[in-house]
Amino acid sequence: MSVGRIVVIGVGNEFRHDDGVGWAVTARLAERAAARPLPPGTVLENCDGDPARLLGLWEDAALAVVVDAAHARPPHPGRVHRLTLDGTGTARTTTTSSHGLGLGDAVELSRVLDRLPGRLVVYAVEGADRSQGRGLSAAVAARVEEVADSVEADLRHGPGGPGDAHGPAGPAAPDDTRHPAGPAAPRKPTGAGGRVVRPDSPARPGGVARPGGKGAPS
Repeated sequence: MSVGRIVVIGVGNEFRHDDGVGWAVTARLAERAAARPLPPGTVLENCDGDPARLLGLWEDAALAVVVDAAHARPPHPGRVHRLTLDGTGTARTTTTSSHGLGLGDAVELSRVLDRLPGRLVVYAVEGADRSQGRGLSAAVAARVEEVADSVEADLRHGPGGPGDAHGPAGPAAPDDTRHPAGPAAPRKPTGAGGRVVRPDSPARPGGVARPGGKGAPS
C-alpha cells in the first residue's frame, strides 16, 4: 500500500561545524540507499532553515522527517530530542533551533496556512561548536549513525507510525530525549505522524526522558 510522498529534510549549514548535522544525516541516508533503497516516494533534501523553504519542502507530504541542530540550557552536546506533530498544534521543547526563525516558525506558519505534512517528525541534535568551519564535533558526529537509524525506522513504518493502527490521524508516539551516554532504544526502519507531544523531563544519563517540558520549538 502506498504511503504517499515522504521527505527527509536536513536543516543546517555545513560550514558552521555542528550546524551541519542535519546535512550529515541526509548524506548518510543517501549512502545507505545505494545498497538498500528507501521506501518508494522518499526524497532527501537539504535546507538552510528558511521557514518558507521548509514549508515548500514538506507541503502535501504524508510524512516529513526533519533533522536539525539545536541549542539547550544547560547544553549536552550530542543529546538527541525527538518530537512528532500532526498539524493540530505546535510543538514545545527545551531546545531552540540553531537557525534564526527556524522550525518553530515554519511549523506555526504551516499550521496557519493549513500546509503541514500529514505527520511531522523532528530530530534536534544539541551541538557543541557553531564557529565557522567544516566537520562535526566528536560528540555530534557520534550521533549521526544513530539518528540515521531512527530516521530510516520512521520511514519504513510510514505515516501511521510504529504500531499505530489509526494512520496519520491517530495518536502520536511518545517523544523522547536521548542522552549521548545512554543506549539508543532499539528501532527498525519506520515512519510517524500525529498530534503534538511535548517532551519535558530532562534527559537521564543512559536512558530516555519522557514527555513534559516547555519551551520554544526549534
